[in-house]
Amino acid sequence: SARTRNPPVEKKPFRHLLVVCDLEGSSGCFSKRAAKFLNGDWADACAALTRDVDAVVTALFEAGAEAVTVKDFHRTGHNLFTKRIDRRAKIISGYRSGTVPGMGNLGGIDAALFIGLHASSGSRGFLPHTLTSRIARLTADGKQVCELQLFSAALSAENIRPVFFSGCPVACAEAAKAVRGIRTFAIDKFSRNFNAEAWRKRLAAEAVRSLAAKTDVYNPQGPFDVAMTFRDGDTAAESFARSWSMEHRGPSVSFSAADMRDIYVQLTAKLYAPKALTPFLNLFLPLYNLIGRLGIAWAGKAAT
Repeated sequence: SARTRNPPVEKKPFRHLLVVCDLEGSSGCFSKRAAKFLNGDWADACAALTRDVDAVVTALFEAGAEAVTVKDFHRTGHNLFTKRIDRRAKIISGYRSGTVPGMGNLGGIDAALFIGLHASSGSRGFLPHTLTSRIARLTADGKQVCELQLFSAALSAENIRPVFFSGCPVACAEAAKAVRGIRTFAIDKFSRNFNAEAWRKRLAAEAVRSLAAKTDVYNPQGPFDVAMTFRDGDTAAESFARSWSMEHRGPSVSFSAADMRDIYVQLTAKLYAPKALTPFLNLFLPLYNLIGRLGIAWAGKAAT
């Protein structure tokens, strides 16, 4: 008799998932103070963010994910109580050099989910900013750029697709406009009857549904004319432009970029330290990460 053949096994669309988290769009950050390092409100916000991430990670594993990596991407990169998150997940705290600046080398990851992000500088979102509060507005060819675009483009170096985004309604609208097919889930930052636990369950469910999202690797091609406007005005722009030999006009600095990822790479190389110190950033990273570890250790005791 003819040999019976097993039906072909359908390949899972995603095996290894990346969860990138920020604090402003989480279930515990409802004020500017809560987003700032080393105070009681921040400690409580870290606890809530940890619960958000844990809910999403656990749901992803239950949905069939083989591996989940979590990248903490707020301020020092140490805002999660890592021992309270599903032990199956790999947690990347602090900042690393590598293929994706700040995140390190992320080979083997299929898709990215962004949890707790915020809207862009110059928008009407909750605590809006792009990379740093020093920037009042960032545009590429005259169109406003948000962090989701920059982070997703940075991840394109590892062929990682963005599939999910959560933040305030303005941030979600920006995400949906920028990345075709991405699934979003908003948090109401101004509700007096906010139920964190109920919202968190819906967040996890929507994150799982996003695994069916039909998105592409995101990295729009340029060249782009990029304009960065400084909150502190002409003097700040002039100082920055002089330091990096860039053009400036009034409070804005301009430069060109080959693609969206190039915008991210250029800005991360220039925004976070004076030019004279950039060759030594790898020496300072361990110290900065130590500060973050000490801070989250304090927060673990201070959180209610």
